[in-house]
Amino acid sequence: MEKIDVALGKDSYTIEIARGLWKHVGKKIRRLSQAEKAAVITDDTVDALYGKAIEEKLSKEGFTVRRFVFPHGETHKTLAVFESMVRSCAQFGMTRSDLVVALGGGVVGDLAGFVAASFLRGIDFIQIPTTLLSQIDSSVGGKVAVDLPEGKNLVGAFYQPRGVFIDPDLLDTLPVRYLHDGFAEVIKCGAFGSADFFAALESLPDDRAIFAAAESIIHRCILIKAAVVEKDERDTGARMVLNFGHTIGHAVERYYHYEKYTHGEGVGIGMVRLTQNAERLGLAQKGTAQKIKTLLARFGLPTGVPMSPEDLVRGIAQDKKKRGHEITLVIVPEIGQHLLKKISFDELMPFVEDE
Repeated sequence: MEKIDVALGKDSYTIEIARGLWKHVGKKIRRLSQAEKAAVITDDTVDALYGKAIEEKLSKEGFTVRRFVFPHGETHKTLAVFESMVRSCAQFGMTRSDLVVALGGGVVGDLAGFVAASFLRGIDFIQIPTTLLSQIDSSVGGKVAVDLPEGKNLVGAFYQPRGVFIDPDLLDTLPVRYLHDGFAEVIKCGAFGSADFFAALESLPDDRAIFAAAESIIHRCILIKAAVVEKDERDTGARMVLNFGHTIGHAVERYYHYEKYTHGEGVGIGMVRLTQNAERLGLAQKGTAQKIKTLLARFGLPTGVPMSPEDLVRGIAQDKKKRGHEITLVIVPEIGQHLLKKISFDELMPFVEDE
């Protein structure tokens, strides 16, 4: 059992990581909450795998449980689905002392967390992430949101969970594409945060090695991310480093209507294109992009996309991270290092050129 305390003052919480933790998750949630009612928010894919089990575990601990299920995928992380979820909470008769349980991947965590942040101006929620991406990234840090047609995560909040429970054994049911999807974010952590960790990832030969090392990989990624979040909870300074690959990646996801590329695939594409251009502009050591590209490609992740620089700039113009006519890019000058470069949109084109 690994425990990581995320120190955020009154919003501090603990992340627990252990194989087999799922068996005891009902008891663990009861220790954190005296709620009468628990609303489990999940998608149809996860509900088919774990919905009945989580309801039984929570009911056994005295919670009155309802499962609120929506269709899986980023295309359903919308205001319409959000409205359906908060109305379901109201019809369930939930009060401020009750609890939302987010069971699923990043989309579920984002949506359920925003429901918890908004309903009755804020009720407690628990994260039980079931994908590698959500276990190492989206369940940590308190960013909750839904998308608009104009862009990703444009309506949301910073709202921390009461607790996060991570069982790497839940990855056994994860389709291989989504294992790789999460591994792109793992690579990101090493690329900007730890040369030693990146080298350890380079030693992994295949998917079986990822599964075998999952607990230590998750633990290391969360340590890296939690240290950043503790310094900058609201994403105004140091936390921006976590956006490496995301500025281009989000534009790629949206351009293809969240259907062709997963989030991690978009991030991988973004890391490679930005770093290739950083090398050309003298901001990164030669060969840095190739190291990232080689590791992504080993696990079947795309490293390029047939999008023009003009299309990328138009997509980035909708990015929630921009400030006026400026945006901050995360550059990796060499593996394990990073710098934040604030530029105007007039200066963006050289950073998104195709190779």
